[in-house]
Amino acid sequence: MTEITSTGHYGSLLGDKATALGLRRRRNAERRLKAYGITAILLAGLALFALLGSVIWQAAGAVTEAYVTLPVELKADDIDPDATGDPKIILRGDFNGLTKDALKAAFPQVTGRSARRELYDVVSSGAAFELADHVAENPSLVGQTINFRFLASDITDLYLKGSFGALRPLPTAGRLTVALDGDEATLNSTEADFAGVLAVLKDQLVDDAKRLRVRAARQNNAVSVYETRIAEAADDDARAKSLAALERARTERDALLAEAERLEARAADTGAEDLDDEVRSVFVRAGGGWLKLTRLDASGAAAEVLAPPAGALADLAEWQLLTTDLPAAARKVSDTQIMVIEELRSGSAVDSVFNWRFFTAGDSREPELAGIWGATVGSFWTMLVTFLLAFPVGVAAAIYLEEFAPRNRFTDFIEININNLAAVPSIIFGLLGLAVVIGFFGVPRSAPLAGGMVMALMTLPTIIIAARATIAAVPPSIREAALGVGASQVQTTFHHVLPLAMPGILTGTIIGMARALGETAPLIMIGMVAFIVDIPTGITDSATVLPVQVYRWSDFPERAFEARTGAAICVLMIFLVLMNAVAIVLRRRFERRW
Repeated sequence: MTEITSTGHYGSLLGDKATALGLRRRRNAERRLKAYGITAILLAGLALFALLGSVIWQAAGAVTEAYVTLPVELKADDIDPDATGDPKIILRGDFNGLTKDALKAAFPQVTGRSARRELYDVVSSGAAFELADHVAENPSLVGQTINFRFLASDITDLYLKGSFGALRPLPTAGRLTVALDGDEATLNSTEADFAGVLAVLKDQLVDDAKRLRVRAARQNNAVSVYETRIAEAADDDARAKSLAALERARTERDALLAEAERLEARAADTGAEDLDDEVRSVFVRAGGGWLKLTRLDASGAAAEVLAPPAGALADLAEWQLLTTDLPAAARKVSDTQIMVIEELRSGSAVDSVFNWRFFTAGDSREPELAGIWGATVGSFWTMLVTFLLAFPVGVAAAIYLEEFAPRNRFTDFIEININNLAAVPSIIFGLLGLAVVIGFFGVPRSAPLAGGMVMALMTLPTIIIAARATIAAVPPSIREAALGVGASQVQTTFHHVLPLAMPGILTGTIIGMARALGETAPLIMIGMVAFIVDIPTGITDSATVLPVQVYRWSDFPERAFEARTGAAICVLMIFLVLMNAVAIVLRRRFERRW
């Protein structure tokens, strides 16, 4: 009899050292596997958190909208000269002119064609229509002067939310003297206030030059990559493409370096500084007026008069030096608009409210007027058509294939093609819809009817597969019991099998519909990417859907559409989460375990 020696921590039950070592290795492998799984889950959670966080952060800018309150004189001669009180006649009035007159009356110091145009852009182009609707609903206001809340433009709204930086005060110690000469002014301080501003601007030029050099370094890395590709090119075509890219990278690098050297030389110059659009704007606010500095040295400054000061202009103790975070060339809001907005804000004429318009309005070219209601209604009609077509056809096909169809080569061929169709890229269904639904059947382009038919074709394989799996999961004893008491096969299927399988069928249908709700490519192919302002009232009206609306807004150049794109994504995600939650609830509520 062989004696088993007790060795190591595991004792005699483990045998020799090799067995104990193997057991430790297996347990370590299990721990590593568990750690890998936990790490993968954490990484996935972080990625999801980063995605949702970036979208929500972007969407935060669309939560509120800004209004500007101004007194407006509702002149009867411009609105209803015959005093009819008819809303149709009132709506024909020159409310755009009245809006401009209200702005000019509030800021008479803003003169000149370009300055006046910038003044008018402080409020939205749709504000005049809202004023017209308000007066048409209240004809008694004609001839009065009222305080009306004008919707702010996207530029004003972005500035108020800090998207173009803030207007920051600079320290002042001396007393200011202003010498006006028409639209220009000369400023002097008893202390070295302007010398301090000059030093700040020089430092900003140095910082800008550093950023340009960082970008030039990246382009230099690209130059090295293209040089390597040229050396390793396998044919003349690849070498030519790399040469062209190399030349572009070198040109960009040299331009960035040249601009950085120019800014550094400008910062090193101790003389006067001309304040052009490449440096931060500097304002002087004194005596109720606004002056924009155009030239600056250590002893004083020259300025452009944006709003003339009132009262004494010598030896002023109360005055402000203000500077922007961005130069004029890097922001959409102009210096005149900054002055107007700050004056309105200081007079409590600006307020922000929750942006209900985003959820109740249709699409618009103006970001502040754009909403998702049109796309939401379009998605509803499209999904309704999809459900009405895909659900009955898909369930009927699943019942036939699972309960009635004979097992032969033909049905095997059908099953293989159904499984293949479930993996076909969605854009292929868009091409099919363009050729058949629109080209052959003549369904109106960009209508929910066409989009719903295309989405039904795409969703059908998913519904059939899910329905077949659910029907097959019903125990055979249910069928045998029904047949045993004299029920026909049709009665057995529709009275017993189908009701028991319906929760799973609905779950698969909702998941397929959720996928269809988030599709964009097939709908773009059939023209649902068109600019649609009106809210669709039926399945044949022109419409768009939420994913396409997100796609369109993301391609618009206006910066304010970025926030609305994020907000539309959040709304779409809420719909998808709700649909999947409904599927989970249905499955847990009606699911039966056999």
